[in-house]
Amino acid sequence: MNMNPLRIGIQQRVLPAYRADFFDLLAETYNGSVSVFSGETRQDEALGELAKLKIAEQYEADNLHFFQKNAYLCYQRGILKWLKTWDPNVLIMEANPRYLSALPAISWMHSRKRPVIGWGLGAPKQSASKFTFADTFRRTFVNQFDYLITYSEQGKMEYQTLGTSPSRVFVASNSVARKPMYPLPSRTADHFKDGKAIILFVGRLQARKKLETLFQACAALPEEIQPKIWIVGDGPEREYFEVLAAAMYPDVTFLGALFGIDLEPIYKQADLFVLPGTGGLAVQQAMSFGLPVIVGEADGTQSVLVREENGWIIPADADYTAFTQILEKALRSPELLRQMGQASFSIVSEEVNLEHMVSVFQNVITNALGETK
Repeated sequence: MNMNPLRIGIQQRVLPAYRADFFDLLAETYNGSVSVFSGETRQDEALGELAKLKIAEQYEADNLHFFQKNAYLCYQRGILKWLKTWDPNVLIMEANPRYLSALPAISWMHSRKRPVIGWGLGAPKQSASKFTFADTFRRTFVNQFDYLITYSEQGKMEYQTLGTSPSRVFVASNSVARKPMYPLPSRTADHFKDGKAIILFVGRLQARKKLETLFQACAALPEEIQPKIWIVGDGPEREYFEVLAAAMYPDVTFLGALFGIDLEPIYKQADLFVLPGTGGLAVQQAMSFGLPVIVGEADGTQSVLVREENGWIIPADADYTAFTQILEKALRSPELLRQMGQASFSIVSEEVNLEHMVSVFQNVITNALGETK
């Protein structure tokens, strides 16, 4: 354990429950000297339960939300008071120019010659034109950070496009689970239990999950390979999806919201994990139980987890027929799925896990502080 009494400050707009293990593991690495500044969600926001940290300190922000959708802005009242109270040696912030309190926080740290690390998805160009005011502002904003951490090589390239040196951008694959502490679940190599594959979906039931695409694709499969579908989760669109499934593909079981040890046997019985739409925090967890995966293309981070050897990424503009073709290839070959499941297990055991994510953050913190000595 690192006994250096560094004080690390981390700003988050909100602190969803799935981030708790990461912040606590980082705090454990630094002997508890991590404080996380975060506030409440918008009233219409469906992020689920917020985190309760066990090792890292939590400091409550007063989030002021302005406007909606593309015009959304947030100001976190109390950020300077937190900085003065915690007095961090290094500050890690969400690299989002919509957060108006970021600029005074960066200025406070830099006036004391202390580094600020930005953390974000990347910076995709928002306009087809070569130069826009938004692009200029984003360039100016991003280059105020001493270092940047992003989830993917795509994000790294986007930050480089805005003028950030490659040596100052680090990739920390987005992780929500630790290395598996259990062996690869055993599945029969050459056939499916009871002759039917089980396709599993785990996630919040929202329109953006595009479950109708999964139902439609399965209905179009030859009858002899049509699978069972298990849906784990709850949300505002559950009733809609239940009605849709009854009409389109009746062999769907809605299991409700399950977590922890209640969810583990479901993963172990499944043969294939599918996420048709966006999101996908459960993908890494599914892979840790030896499942091959099919996911919809979203922000580029999926390519870190989902590769040719363990799954498929469906293009965002593809219709259900592309999905059907992939499902038919997968379901006609249990042996292939078992091999891909083994690859999934290896990826999350050796490359994409919370321990590796924490090590990248440690490396960036060390580099940033090294320059200020």
